[in-house]
Amino acid sequence: MGIVKPTKKKRLALDLLRAQPAERPDPADRPHPANIFVDVIERVKPIIVAIETDRERQLPFGPFGPFFLPFFLPEDDGPPLGRSFGSGFIIHPRGYILTNQHIIDRAGEIRVRQGAFVRPARLVWQDVRRDLAVLKVSAPRPLAAAVLGSSDKARVGEWVIAIGNPLGLENTVTVGVISAKHRSVRTGQHDYDDVIQTDAAINPGNSGGPLFNLYGQVIGMNAAIVRGSQSIGFAIAIDSIKPRIAAYLPR
Repeated sequence: MGIVKPTKKKRLALDLLRAQPAERPDPADRPHPANIFVDVIERVKPIIVAIETDRERQLPFGPFGPFFLPFFLPEDDGPPLGRSFGSGFIIHPRGYILTNQHIIDRAGEIRVRQGAFVRPARLVWQDVRRDLAVLKVSAPRPLAAAVLGSSDKARVGEWVIAIGNPLGLENTVTVGVISAKHRSVRTGQHDYDDVIQTDAAINPGNSGGPLFNLYGQVIGMNAAIVRGSQSIGFAIAIDSIKPRIAAYLPR
């Protein structure tokens, strides 16, 4: 019995089968062209910290409560006694951290958490009226620090990223746009003379966290929201903060 040769059609089918890869590549393994936030978030996460305090919280609005004021601090809805959560970010490799003053107000103890590491922190400087505070932690080696950008150069409509510690949930990311600039906001104890309005979600525990542009530069520090609103939050413009903290940082 002679050898039966495959027909031309069968040979073509066999060649096509051999040419096919064993497994098709997963599209998820390639960078998605629309994931413009992912690389920025991965790059800046090491500079963000969670701040925990043990304190008795005094209501800042007096006996009438906050309802006569449209602006309030997200943490004001927290429990009156016990552990309080906030956010902050490293602004100098020697362990200097920027946050909101209301996060550490009347704190008996301040702890800074970054992943599995928890370090005690001391207060270096605070400005109650402008709601600013600088903390210091000891670190065995230089820490990754934020790049402070320019809030003046930021434009309305520009994408921004807020990262913080809402409700104790570390490194929570929200995104939005700059809705307006150079707003003035007043709360019971604080005057914010130059804030960025954004629709990026700011929740209890987000205060003190950074607001980034798409270059990974800090352009603001998240601070306050409008009670009962949807997506109206405020971040203190970083250009108004820089000259106030410069004297308290190593050169």
